Amino acid sequence: MQSSPAIPWRYRKSGELAKLAYDRTMASFSYRAISNQGKTVQGVVAADRIELASRELRAQGLTLLSLEIADNAASSLDDATRGSGSAGSNDVLAMTRELAVLLRAGLPIDRALKVMIDMAADDQLRELLEELLGSVKAGKGLSQALQSYPQVFSSFYISMVRSGEASGHLADVLARLSEYLTNAKSVKSSVISALVYPGILLTVAILSIVGMLGFVVPQFETLFSDMGDALPVLTRAVISAGDVLTRYGWLLLVLLGVGVYAVRHWVRSEAGRARFDESLIQLPLFGPIVFKYEVAKFSRTVGTLLGNGVSLLRAISIAVETVDNSHIKKSLNVLAPAVKRGQRMSVALEETGVFSSLVIQMVRVGEESGSLDEMMTELAEVYDEEVQAGVKRSLTLLEPVLILVMGGVIALVIIAILMGIISVNDLAA
Repeated sequence: MQSSPAIPWRYRKSGELAKLAYDRTMASFSYRAISNQGKTVQGVVAADRIELASRELRAQGLTLLSLEIADNAASSLDDATRGSGSAGSNDVLAMTRELAVLLRAGLPIDRALKVMIDMAADDQLRELLEELLGSVKAGKGLSQALQSYPQVFSSFYISMVRSGEASGHLADVLARLSEYLTNAKSVKSSVISALVYPGILLTVAILSIVGMLGFVVPQFETLFSDMGDALPVLTRAVISAGDVLTRYGWLLLVLLGVGVYAVRHWVRSEAGRARFDESLIQLPLFGPIVFKYEVAKFSRTVGTLLGNGVSLLRAISIAVETVDNSHIKKSLNVLAPAVKRGQRMSVALEETGVFSSLVIQMVRVGEESGSLDEMMTELAEVYDEEVQAGVKRSLTLLEPVLILVMGGVIALVIIAILMGIISVNDLAA
């Protein structure tokens, strides 16, 4: 006699609900579809999994508009045991890639998840996979199971999986999703890597200047104590700066901490965030880079969703949420209502006055040629390349500026001390 599968820990306290979910072999799925005659039909179909339900309906000549579980017990189970498993972006990428490979090899979704559980090295990822497997065995589709983890899977991710289930090509969609996540990670990693060296350089510059003023300059203060106004102005200024730093350094640190907290609190407010984001994209060197980075994320998301059968309105709504800059997001928020009114996306973008002619023209070409998904993906690739080139170009200019500033301040301190020593020697002579 075959033993029943182990119930994940989040189901163990759900009593009869858990037993019902695990003992059930068939689930009911409600659907809306278009028949061969062009009529909208709806009904309920029974199947082991949502993929089999989708396959059965397509075999009847129906074009699916929506397909979701109709069993109230499974829904109640999900509401009562909302998942708490967690995983990082790297875990999600690895999971997506492995699941695509296993599904392409012909494994059913439940068996693929079981194989991934056996291979998982991270406890949190294993816990997440076990809970997903439990939901799938309860008759839910993978996309519905993923909805229990909004902190791990974005609405974009879930919509992609849902489109793959509805079309019956979940493995191919997961492969495209893996490619999308890899490209997004690559761009983000290249930007972060490029900022590491300037960050280290800036830290060294600040520590060097503080060390000179706080520890080196005070050593000469006793030498110059009897000079008074006979010291050069530059020497007196440097000694005063060192004196302030040694006496009130703790107060300066407190004021700096308060200032950072106040700025962060202001930026987190709606008005402060809007003002900060608007100022950010107006910066001479880094403003255009931020703009292109955000537009590239939006374009890649829209292109990927459209290419997998998601409607334009849904794709726009999801893609807008991937944009972090509130100023750009506000401009993009006009797209969904405009498209709903029947207005072209390119026209709505042009009316905002925010987006470049390249963005508008590529969207217009995509609309006129019927290949908006390809043009949005192409736009994302163009802007990704420009972002990486822009970061390198800006940092190439920033690095020597930091070196010159650090060297200039240190040289200024040394010159001030030497001028003071020369003045002492002149008076002694």
